Amino acid sequence: MRAVIQRSIESDVTVEGRVTGSISAGLVVLLGVEEGDTKSDASYMADKICGLRIFNDGDGKMNLCIKDFPSYKILAISQFTLLGDVRHGRRPSFITAAKPDSAKALCQSFVEKVKEQGIEVEEGEFQADMCVRITNDGPVTILIDSKKAF
Repeated sequence: MRAVIQRSIESDVTVEGRVTGSISAGLVVLLGVEEGDTKSDASYMADKICGLRIFNDGDGKMNLCIKDFPSYKILAISQFTLLGDVRHGRRPSFITAAKPDSAKALCQSFVEKVKEQGIEVEEGEFQADMCVRITNDGPVTILIDSKKAF
C-alpha cells in the first residue's frame, strides 16, 4: 500500500456535487492498494499513520500524533493512481495497482483499523470521479509505502 498523508485544517471530497466526506482539522490520507497487498499492509498503514508525530506541540515541534487531538479526523480517499509507474515513457502504467474488489476490501480494512484506534474517519467514494479539496496545514506532506520502498 502507498499513502500520501497531508496535515489538514479543512478538507472535503465531493462526488457529482454531493459531499461524501468532510473534516476540519486532521489528516487527509490518499491511499493506493497494490497487487499482493494484504490486511497486514492495511494494519501497518493504519498504525503508522495514526502514530505519525506530525502535529506541533506547545514548543512548535512536531511531537504529537492525531490521537493526541480527540476532535481531529481522517479523510480517507482511495487513489489507485499512486501506483502509477512513469519510469518508462510518459504515460503512467497502473499494472501494479490491485484489482477493484481486493483494493476496495483493503481500503475498508484500513478504515476499520483506524476506527479501532478511536479516530473518526470520513471517506471518499471508491472508484468514483471525485473532487478533493485539501487545505494543507504547514504544508506537511508525508509519503508512506507498506513495503518500505521509500
